Amino acid sequence: MNAKPRTSDVNSKLWGARARDWADIQEGMVAPVFEAIIGRFVSSGTRYLDAGCGAGMAAQMAAKKGAKVSGIDASDQMVAIARERVPNGDFHVGDLESLPFKDASFDLVTGFNAFQYAGNPVIALREAARVTRPGGHIVISTWGPPEKMPAASLVTSLRPLLPPPPPGAPGPFALSEEAALRALATEAGLKPGEIVDIHGPFHYPDLATALRGLGSSGVATRAEENSSRAAVDAAHEQALTPFRKPDGSYFADALFRCLIATPG
Repeated sequence: MNAKPRTSDVNSKLWGARARDWADIQEGMVAPVFEAIIGRFVSSGTRYLDAGCGAGMAAQMAAKKGAKVSGIDASDQMVAIARERVPNGDFHVGDLESLPFKDASFDLVTGFNAFQYAGNPVIALREAARVTRPGGHIVISTWGPPEKMPAASLVTSLRPLLPPPPPGAPGPFALSEEAALRALATEAGLKPGEIVDIHGPFHYPDLATALRGLGSSGVATRAEENSSRAAVDAAHEQALTPFRKPDGSYFADALFRCLIATPG
């Protein structure tokens, strides 16, 4: 397990390619999850780290509540936007497996669809535990079970355009099952607690916006490199068809599963 590579260099390129579209469109689809977790655990003075902070929307919400905000992400383009949103935040570019923070620095550490993208998720979670104070919380957020999530078809729509995954590589829903999520936390030395499912629907006013939003992910960039942007847009457009509303907008219910853990 320890031999697995870190992936910040790869993820930086993939997730930074369309960082502004991610910030302007797609990141907002996860806003209900940010709001639920931050509303529960953050108050004035909370020391908060968002691991895999993306463009900083969660950090921005926490800062507005008076939190002392830090973040780390593989993409310097994403981090640049996070710094725009939270000028007083402490943001870093780097690996989740090697956090540049002292032990017990935070009351809350979150990973919104982040830890599973680390080259070594167990080491990343151990690092999250290291920087969390005793009695603090670590929130691991991933996709909900695909059978409960209509938008799962959007998440998997680019599969035919992607290069073959390495043998044994986890799929996007590998941690959706409660047992798998708890097992990962336990392997990392955490104490897994409550699991909360939160809806964060994908909604777009028109097709052009939908294609920009869905096309801003690192997965879409990888698919484009392996095929073309036209192929990515075509796959997304086809997957979006069942979710089109009479006014030309699109709505697909997505589900996020959050495990609330504490340091071991």
